[in-house]
Amino acid sequence: MQIKTININESVHEVVTKDERVKTLLFELGFKEIIKPAMLQTVGKIMTIKKGAAMRGINLDVIKQKFEENGFEVVEESYE
Repeated sequence: MQIKTININESVHEVVTKDERVKTLLFELGFKEIIKPAMLQTVGKIMTIKKGAAMRGINLDVIKQKFEENGFEVVEESYE
């Protein structure tokens, strides 16, 4: 399996567009609204994984571990 990079500071929409598996992983982590296309197309364009985790009270280390277990390298590049 090829390791893919995922930036938790990119919008959820961008990350899911690059790899559909991300949607399933985020759903399993507690991002329940992600399976609603309208939410992904609206809020998903401004919400990052990092911000969403903070809002939902999900530990970032848990998210990073889940992605790493599924073949992703997690980075935190900032666009600010």
